[in-house]
Amino acid sequence: MPSESMFPIRVSCITLYMSVGCVVDTRLCGAFQNQMVVKTFMDMDQDSEEEKELYLNLALHLASDFFLKHPDKDVRLLVACCLADIFRIYAPEAPYTSPDKLKDIFMFITRQLKGLEDTKSAQFNRYFYLLENIAWVKSYNICFELEDSNEIFTQLYRTLFQVINNGHNQKVHMHMVDLMSSIVCEGDSVSQELLDTVLVNLVPAHKNLNKQAYDLAKALLKRTAQAIEPYITNVSKHDILYNDNDERLQVVKLLAKMFGAKDSELASQNKPLWQCYLGRFNDIHVPVRLECVKFASHCLMNHPDLAKDLTEYLKVRSHDPEEAIRHDVIVSIVTASKKDLSLVNDHLLNFVRERTLDKRWRVRKEAMMGLAQIYKKYALQAEAGKEAAKQISWIKDKLLHIYYQNSIDDRLLVERIFAQYLVPHNLETTERMKCLYYLYATLDGNAVKALNEMWKCQNMLRHHVKDLLDLIKQPKSDSYNKAVFSKVMVITRNLPDPGKTQDFVKKLAQVLEEDEKVRKQLETLVSPSCSCKQAEVCVKEITKKLGSPKQPSNPFLEMVKFLLERIAPVHIDTESISALIKQVNKSIEGTADDEDEGVPTEQAIRAGLELLKVLSFTHPVSFHSAETFESLLGCLKMDDEKVAEAALQIFKNTGSKLEESFPHIKSVLLTVLQHKAKKGPPRQAKYAIHCIHAMFSNRDTHFAQIFEPLHKSLDTDNMEQLITPLTTLGHLAMLAPEQFAAPLKSLVANFIVKDLLMNDRIPGKKTTKLWVPDDEVSPETLAKIQGLKLMVRWLLGVKNNQSKSGNSTLRMLTAILSSDGDLTEQGKMGKPDMSRLRLAAGCAILRLAQEPCYHEIITLEQYQLCALVINDECYQVRQAFAQKLHKGLCRLRLPLEYLAVFTLCAKDPVKERRAHARQCLVKNINLRREYLKQHAAVSEKLISLLPEYVVPYAIHLLVHDPDYVKVQDIEQLKDIKEALWFVLEILMAKNENNSHAFIRKMVENIKQTKDGQCPDDPKINEKLYTVCDVAMNIVISKSTTYSLESPKDPVLPARYFTQPDKPKAANVLGAVNKPLSATGKLQTKLSRMETISNASSNSNPSSPGRSKGRLVSQTHIHVRSFIYTTIKVGVSKIC
Repeated sequence: MPSESMFPIRVSCITLYMSVGCVVDTRLCGAFQNQMVVKTFMDMDQDSEEEKELYLNLALHLASDFFLKHPDKDVRLLVACCLADIFRIYAPEAPYTSPDKLKDIFMFITRQLKGLEDTKSAQFNRYFYLLENIAWVKSYNICFELEDSNEIFTQLYRTLFQVINNGHNQKVHMHMVDLMSSIVCEGDSVSQELLDTVLVNLVPAHKNLNKQAYDLAKALLKRTAQAIEPYITNVSKHDILYNDNDERLQVVKLLAKMFGAKDSELASQNKPLWQCYLGRFNDIHVPVRLECVKFASHCLMNHPDLAKDLTEYLKVRSHDPEEAIRHDVIVSIVTASKKDLSLVNDHLLNFVRERTLDKRWRVRKEAMMGLAQIYKKYALQAEAGKEAAKQISWIKDKLLHIYYQNSIDDRLLVERIFAQYLVPHNLETTERMKCLYYLYATLDGNAVKALNEMWKCQNMLRHHVKDLLDLIKQPKSDSYNKAVFSKVMVITRNLPDPGKTQDFVKKLAQVLEEDEKVRKQLETLVSPSCSCKQAEVCVKEITKKLGSPKQPSNPFLEMVKFLLERIAPVHIDTESISALIKQVNKSIEGTADDEDEGVPTEQAIRAGLELLKVLSFTHPVSFHSAETFESLLGCLKMDDEKVAEAALQIFKNTGSKLEESFPHIKSVLLTVLQHKAKKGPPRQAKYAIHCIHAMFSNRDTHFAQIFEPLHKSLDTDNMEQLITPLTTLGHLAMLAPEQFAAPLKSLVANFIVKDLLMNDRIPGKKTTKLWVPDDEVSPETLAKIQGLKLMVRWLLGVKNNQSKSGNSTLRMLTAILSSDGDLTEQGKMGKPDMSRLRLAAGCAILRLAQEPCYHEIITLEQYQLCALVINDECYQVRQAFAQKLHKGLCRLRLPLEYLAVFTLCAKDPVKERRAHARQCLVKNINLRREYLKQHAAVSEKLISLLPEYVVPYAIHLLVHDPDYVKVQDIEQLKDIKEALWFVLEILMAKNENNSHAFIRKMVENIKQTKDGQCPDDPKINEKLYTVCDVAMNIVISKSTTYSLESPKDPVLPARYFTQPDKPKAANVLGAVNKPLSATGKLQTKLSRMETISNASSNSNPSSPGRSKGRLVSQTHIHVRSFIYTTIKVGVSKIC
């Protein structure tokens, strides 16, 4: 900033210049002095109050005609730059008060901007500075109050459109757009002259003359679309639509009545006026747009020929920023649709469909209810015929898809819509079940899953309420209070607005304690034997008892109604199941209306059986009738395998009391089940065994009658006839391991391993394909897969490793993985068969890991081999393995270290697989966090549940990843960081309970240990510290709270890391199971993945020797430094 003493010198020089300019060299002195002044004003800022006062006279002096009309263009440019800085410094109030002087100044600045045309001029940078300054400060906005503002703005626009050319860079273009758009967006109006100045550049003739001016006009219109569009649509009818908002609104209302009148022909007679009116749909004034949208329904109903014109405008308004307008768009379309579906086209219905996902609940609710009403009228009641029903057939799927949303409000509304509109509960039982039957048969896969989930959630909530009722009957104590509170919290999470609802549910629990009548009614409602009619009576009685005429608005009663709505069995009871069975039988007999309903008979039967199967889980007691069981027995005898499978599953779920209640069915059913178990398809054999186990008391006798003949008839000469017996024996081994202990052990050791798995009898087909459909897989491979499953099921049944069979089986499974599926390594197997066996082996290990006694004996090498299946070269193997892994984790059956396996998906070449793995991680992490919130008592199991504890497992897994060979290789470090970020991004999304510091502390603690698997291998430990450094870098760069103290000291898994205070840890696993030799076995899986090829090592790094201490060597320090320098530069983009 220049010193104050310089000002008098500068003023003296300027005065001297003005008085004796004829003596001094005018050009030289003017340029010199003005550059001094320019530098002064450039260095000043708005906070320099003393300098602003000091230089005020100079600022006023620079606006004199002497400078504004100076003959030297360089002087004029410098003066313009000074004036621009003066407007910046003195903003928001300019030092010039005279309107005429302001006009002269801005017209002068506009003239100087013409210098932008010559980009090669020596002064171009000053012209750019002038443009940048006035654009950034929005200096021209001062002119809004001037009478001649339109003249100033128009001249500015003309100048900028004239000077822009292809020599200008993007910055010049951007500043021009900024300068012009501020005038349009912040001004009160846009004049016709100014509008013409912009629009003329879009005319083809002008576009051809100056393409850059065309691009500038286009960018300006795009930036100012909302502000300028009303003026564009208004120009031709300015005499009708006024600038005043209130007047314009009144005119729009008048025109709406004129155009919407039933017999009006105004739109066809005066098309320019109609187009002008349509422009009001984009009016800047919200009430005007709202009035236009409300008018749309009348126009659609009275003038269907105008629907095409309205569609585009309604589309724009369906995305309006105003919630009320989006809401009224839905109302207008639905209103017209309910009058006559032919009045609206598919585009208009799609606007309603889109709004079911609106960010506002009011809009979503209106859209969902509107679609539900349309569906009921035209699909269920068929008021407009089959074509109309077909047109809106998508509505049922769309509405059920919304059940996937996280909002409880959405889910509750879907349940209400299902009960009132999709399958109205007030229909007569037969009609209601027919409606449900054909609805289920025509739903898409995702809608079916949503409906199944809906019944599952309702059934679960019913059980929670039943548990609460059972608790209330118990004597009061501290444990009683805790149990009731816990159950209240669970119920609260299933109702809207849990924060407020919690108090209401507590109040309900208190009412249930005190009011026996209400308690009895609620017990009847949640009873498995409650009929639909009973449920209706119970709901009425409870609401009547809890309601109060003196309190019309009762939030507590509203909450109770929500709860009763969710738990009341308004659709399914014994009578309903019987009616549904009859409907299925009609389809089987060919007497149903399947074709009339647009459903192929075979599809209807399968869907009906699937529906019954789902209901057998949620309403098993409703199936307890002779008529129902006899009908299901008939389904077992059908040739359709899917139908028979579904019938078997229904028997398994519902037949617990069949033996004592229906003995005449028992004898017939047992014969069928035994036949299915011996000679039926594999899946039917499986369900037949489980049916016998679930339904019959003397199951040991029945099992023996099946086991003995199958065991004796096993023969590897006919592989096709071997699959069903192995399936049956496998499930017998799981359900009755002690009954057949001796023969099973011999069967596994001699037949399964030696005869079946260790021999390749038939050479596989030579093909480059890695996967083939199920029906093309060789019988020998299918038999081997069933053999592996038999071994695993036997172990799961035994549930102990006293005979060391678990160790042997795990060695067998990992041998299959390490040999790529070709256990014998004779080269006879085809690639698709090898893929199948790798998948079977990987899934088998996952199954065993879910049983604690076998999880303990799985070595780290075996765990790592199993994890690498998720990077298998075959896409289908990766996909199926990930699904099995996810399923086991979601059930909280698989240990937490298996969640770390998903980190390896970060390098999957297929985007969909990476996205699926991320979804699995998100769901599992959220599931565990929610479980810990609901079960505070499991804190002692924190290390096995807290999702943050996956980090040590992920680090250890990446250290032993066969693709990580060279410690300092930048590409491999990128992969490591990407894999770590794959899981850390989700874990660090929320800093719950200071989890970022907890993760940091874990990583720090790991660096104080050694690798538990190879504690004496310096290279492995170097890798461990390197991966820790990468993880630490991520935590530091992605968190602002990592430096806080961790809430508790993390506990590291002892199998994976040594104790910090012990220089050498004992190999605990060595005594349990001999580790699999890693050399040549842990092959790089990434290099074999489909669609990608990476050059990498094919074996684990060798262990060069043993070293004592903690390996805090110069190499480690160098590597850590290398990580923090190279990772920041080369890998930060990954995150």
